[in-house]
Amino acid sequence: MQKANKTDKRADGVQLWLVLMKAFHSISAYAMHTLRDSGLSDSDFRVLEALLHKGPLPVNVLGPKVFLTPGSISVAVDRLHGRGLVTRVESEADRRVRIVDLTLKGRGLIEQVFAAHAREIDSLTQVLDPEERKKVTKALKKLGKHAAERLQSPQKL
Repeated sequence: MQKANKTDKRADGVQLWLVLMKAFHSISAYAMHTLRDSGLSDSDFRVLEALLHKGPLPVNVLGPKVFLTPGSISVAVDRLHGRGLVTRVESEADRRVRIVDLTLKGRGLIEQVFAAHAREIDSLTQVLDPEERKKVTKALKKLGKHAAERLQSPQKL
């Protein structure tokens, strides 16, 4: 009987992972749909949103925050700079570091796009009542932190 319980526990974890993956992909597709008319790609949106909410950031700090590799963040910043949406300036403290910030044009665009995106995502999550949203958020944070801790501690893998 114990063997069945271990299998059940593993299946519960696998089932949770599958549900998380399916939900993530559906929600991501929905989020991308909300950006369709903005002229921004997913990575462009993530970069501009980070700058909107975090302020000016060094390129090497910005990339990991928006889940872009060093090469990808450079390409994204170049593209956004070319469109006049961000500036790149050398850090006064370290000339090897480039600080990325929003231009007035970039700020205006991301404020508008983010506000519409936030309304759409909030509307989507209304399927859950406020207490369910709190519980899901708390549980996912707990699970994510636990996974990150386990990655940092190879003996736990």
